[in-house]
Order: sequence, then C-alpha cells, then structure tokens
Amino acid sequence: MTLQQLYLVLLVGGTVLMASIVAARAAHRIGLPSLLFFLAVGVLAGEDVIGIEFDDAQFAQSLGTAGLAVILVEGGLTTQWADVRRLLAPAGVLATAGVAVSVAVTGAGAHFLLGMDWHLALLLGAIVSSTDAAAVFAVLRSLPLPQKVTGLLEAESGFNDAPTIILVLVFSTAAADLPEPAYIAGNVIYQLVVGGVLGLVVGRIGVAALRHIALPATGLYPLATVGFGIIAFAAGGAVNASGIIAAYLAGLVLGNSSLPHRAATRSFAEGTGWLAQIGLFVMLGLLVDPSELPSAVLPALGAGLVLLLVARPVSVAACLAFFRTPWREQAFISWAGLRGAVPIVLATFPIVAAVDGARHLLNIVFVLVVVFTLIQGPALPTVARRLGLTRPGALREIQVEAAPLDILDADLLTVAIPPGSRLHGVTVAELRLPPPTVITLIVRDGITLVPRPETVLQTGDELLLVTTPSVRGAAEQRLRAIGRRGKLARWLGEHGHLEPPPRVAEGE
Repeated sequence: MTLQQLYLVLLVGGTVLMASIVAARAAHRIGLPSLLFFLAVGVLAGEDVIGIEFDDAQFAQSLGTAGLAVILVEGGLTTQWADVRRLLAPAGVLATAGVAVSVAVTGAGAHFLLGMDWHLALLLGAIVSSTDAAAVFAVLRSLPLPQKVTGLLEAESGFNDAPTIILVLVFSTAAADLPEPAYIAGNVIYQLVVGGVLGLVVGRIGVAALRHIALPATGLYPLATVGFGIIAFAAGGAVNASGIIAAYLAGLVLGNSSLPHRAATRSFAEGTGWLAQIGLFVMLGLLVDPSELPSAVLPALGAGLVLLLVARPVSVAACLAFFRTPWREQAFISWAGLRGAVPIVLATFPIVAAVDGARHLLNIVFVLVVVFTLIQGPALPTVARRLGLTRPGALREIQVEAAPLDILDADLLTVAIPPGSRLHGVTVAELRLPPPTVITLIVRDGITLVPRPETVLQTGDELLLVTTPSVRGAAEQRLRAIGRRGKLARWLGEHGHLEPPPRVAEGE
C-alpha cells in the first residue's frame, strides 16, 4: 500500500466513522437501536450505491468475532454484579435451555412453513436465537423498569451468545446428517464450563496484577484491563472452549473489583465497544448485496413471526415459570428479545463452511434483524406501559459517576437529580450522609453553589460529593433511598439497595 492509498483509506474510514456517530445520535433521539443506522451506512457505502467492494465472508467472520469479543468485554466491565447476581440462575436457564427451545421451535417453523430442509432450518434457528444487549438497552435506557427485568435481560444477553455460537458451528460443520443430541450437549457443556473457568481465572489474575503493579501512565490501566479480557477470549478459543463467555466473565470480574482509575477504564471500554459496534455493523452492511434482499423478505417475515410470536414466548415461559416470574414480566422479556450483531455475524459461518444455501440464509437473517428491530424496538416503551411495568412520570434512578482521587484515597461522585426524585426539597443536612462524605459543590442552572447545611436541593441539580471507598456504597444507598422515599426513607423501610424486591400483583 502506497502512502497515497493509505491516506485514501483513512479518509474513507474516518468519514464512515463520523457518519456512523451522527447516525447514533439520530438513533438516540428517535428511540431506535443504533445498529439499524450503522447497517444503513454500510449498505450505502457498498458497491451498489457508493461503490466500495467487499465480499470476503472469511474476513467478515474473523473480524466480526473479534468485534464481538470487544463488545462482550465491554459488557462485562460495565455490568454491575449487584444487578445480576440474584438472576444468574434464570439467566443461565434462558441462555441454555431457552436457546435450545427457541432453536427447535424456529427450526420447525422454517421447515414446515418455508420448506427448508431440517439442516438449514435448524441452522437458521440457531443463528437467530441470540438476543443483543446493546440493541435492547439503547431503547430501554430512559425507561424506569424494575431492576429484575433489566438485569435479567442484560445477563441473558451476555450469556446466550456462547451457546448459539456453539450450535451454529456444530450445524455449519456437520455433513448432511445432523450430529447426535448427546454430542451437541457434551460440546456445549465443555465449552461453557472451560470457557467460564478461564474467564474467571484470567479476571482474577488481572485484578491481582493491576492492584499491585504500578504502571507509568494512567492511560495504560484501561488498556491493560481490556487486554486481560481479550486474553481470556483468546485463551478460550485456543483450547476449543467458548472465548465469548470467557471474555464476558473476565470483564465482569475486572469491572466489579476495586481497581485503579475505574472511571477512566469504564469510559475507555465504552469507547472501544462503540468502535467495535460501528465497525462490525458497517462491515456487515457492506457484505450484503441489496439486489439480493427482495427474495429474502417473505422467508424473513415468516421466520421472524415464528420467532417473535411462538419461539421466544414459549422459551421464556418454559424457563421462567419455574422461577415464579410474573406473566407481565415474562411477556415483556419475550418482546424485548431484540436481535443485533450476533445473528448477522453467525450467518457468515455457514458461508465460510460452504453450506448450500448459506448466502440466501445471510440475506434472510439480515432482513429479519432489520425488520423486527424496527417493529419491536420503538414499541418497547408502549409495551412496558401497557403491561404495567412502568408509567409516565415514574421515578428514575439517580445516575452516579465516580472518578478516583488517588492522593486522598477518595472518590469524587457526581449525582444528577432527575424529575420525580424525592431528593427535591430535601436540605443538605437532612441527607445525613455517612462521614466523611461531604457535598462540595452544587451546579444549578449552570451556576455553581457552595452548599450550606440549610441549602435545599432541587430537581436538575448536579451534586459533587467527596467520599472514601469504605463508605461510598453506604453513601450511594442513602442517596437512592431518599430519591425513592424522601427524607423519611429509613423509617419507611427503604434503604436504597440496588435490587429492591419486585412487586407482584394480586393473582400472580
């Protein structure tokens, strides 16, 4: 590559990146998952419109898998263990038994309704059985939903990528005769167990190393943290285990440990996660030939309806009934099973394995993801309200960000008071924050105020607090408790835990 060609590649790449960032902003404003706009950028940049030629399924598979690893590491780093620890059992069942049920039902629908042979039908079912956390939470971010629901969706999305990838690999590399169920089950168990153990071990090694090794620059800590997640992914793949589950669990361990510069690490991980998503979806948009998509519309609609109306509800009901999950939450979790990057990446596996009809399968999956994301995504707020899981004007949790003050061994917290919060009208003295926590500054309407004990907090205020690691958790709980129930929170039985007991309606 000449220097002039390098400049051209960087110019095109930078332009596509900026177009994708603008698309993400537009998607956020109108309440749609960003993946649709990223895919659109890729399709427009392709050979049928702007003229960029890209038809290498092998390269797309390799780069897509690497992108998924980065996204899963970021997902683990930004997942709060307190939000998901009580949901591991139902999430694990959904990610394994639920995937199996979904594959079987979707495969049967594709076989009997679309006339696919069983091999291709089950391959399609496996490809589309994975949900996408980024697509779901891009829409749900502003909704005040029960923590149980959002935590379960997040955990399921982090765990179910591994079983679906395993099934797709098995079906893609199988000959005309499908492998025995015992072989598939043994393969899944091996990959999940070994991959999970590797992820936990690498995560713990990373925590020990980052706590005891002084790096020469602050910017190296985020790089090292994400690097340990990538090592876990590669180690899992090297022993034919699930690198995806290893990457997610390593990120979960690292993200929930007391590491130096956690705020910088989280910001860096989110940035790399966004970059991976943009590159992944744009590349997949480039891979698709728009002229071939019309023939895939009817099969995609048929398979998608079976998945949305039958396979997903049946798998959720079969898995969550045992955990006595209320039917309203089951219905919402069924509807919120959005598909995103994983199914389209998985659709490249049969192409690389030279499976007959694999290219048409990619087009079906592409159309299915786009159409049903457009149907399900914008409807999620309405579905949540109709099911009684949220209501207009309901309280949203306060958002707390932290930055380390290394010299003082303290944390700087920023707290925004949202509309509906019971923090409105409470004085600084009435907060009764655990010492030595102190509010150092209030930003109100763009003006900074030095608070006094009698200063009354208002909606829209941003508070800057200094606390220590030993009492930070108690300070955050106290702020959440008052935000929910006001200054009498403790006497009303509210202690600000991250995961309050879910309310169950009569008869459920």
